[in-house]
Amino acid sequence: MTTPDAVDFLVDRRDLRRTRVVPGGHTPATPLEPGQVLVRVGRFAMTANNITYGAIGDLIGYWQFFPAPEGWGRIPVWGFAEVVRSRHDAVPVGERLYGYFPMSTYLVLAADRVAPGSLVDASAHRAALPPIYNQYVRVAADPGYDPGLEGQIAIFRPLFATAFLLDQFLARESFFGARNVILLSASSKTALGLAFLLRRDRREQCRVIGLTSAANAAFVRATGYYDDVYSYGETGSLAADVPSVIVDFAGNAQVLGAVHRHLGASLRYSCRVGVTHWERMGGDEGLPGPAPVLFFAPDHMREGFPSRIGAAMQAFLASASWLRLVDGRGADDLARVYHSLLDGKVNPAEGYVLSL
Repeated sequence: MTTPDAVDFLVDRRDLRRTRVVPGGHTPATPLEPGQVLVRVGRFAMTANNITYGAIGDLIGYWQFFPAPEGWGRIPVWGFAEVVRSRHDAVPVGERLYGYFPMSTYLVLAADRVAPGSLVDASAHRAALPPIYNQYVRVAADPGYDPGLEGQIAIFRPLFATAFLLDQFLARESFFGARNVILLSASSKTALGLAFLLRRDRREQCRVIGLTSAANAAFVRATGYYDDVYSYGETGSLAADVPSVIVDFAGNAQVLGAVHRHLGASLRYSCRVGVTHWERMGGDEGLPGPAPVLFFAPDHMREGFPSRIGAAMQAFLASASWLRLVDGRGADDLARVYHSLLDGKVNPAEGYVLSL
């Protein structure tokens, strides 16, 4: 496929398997109002987190960030972009930004609250959405940026932020009195980040247990982040007499139900974070034990969060020798990776960094 210079990658909001590539809503010639900038989206990460954005897009409002034709949506991604035209005196052409972008080649931002290290998109349709997603990092002033780790940053900055906030939340709650923290979809990158933090900093407080597919169990064990690893078929091996917390990154109603039923009265808290098994989502009605609670990371951010996460993420990246970056370019590569993630047919050791 020959990709035009300006395109949008669209997803059917009712059927995530239906995609199409259309001429971009924003192009190099898009007129700009005073204060607006046009950016060309460069390298961005594609992970199971982006599938979550599509699967619960209506619940959280993810479809609203980047408008699309009726019935279609542009799933957000995290990555880098370059300013190619500017009508804001403090945002020069050539500046690079890190943040929340559509799977498109171009985007218009209404630059506001421009500070040395960041700016905010004040576009009217984003005003009521969670502010953290509207903030863009100015790469030249970012102390956490390392050009040699750009792919890793694109992948892990948002995922590790969620892991960090989960770690802080569980610690503040004293693990709800639990001794085991059980992570479902233990091979997902956010789960790996949380397991790293728990194992490193909370050894005396909890054991970190991973549940994953049989195919991924060996990889999960080899990371060294978990005390114990079981396949989904080994749910019965979990200690049912030890107070436990579930952190569910899978969103698989069948697996979550099996764990709830097995743990019974020993389950102290059930936390839902992602939906890597998006086709097996289901309701929580009738589950024994505490009802699962959705963890929405922006609700848990505290003052000083960016400065506190930096050193922890550097340590995690230094530990991630298991990661193999896979670069892709163009609509064909994007579609291939997107559908592989939908089908759960990806190597958990790989990290995908793409561009249109």
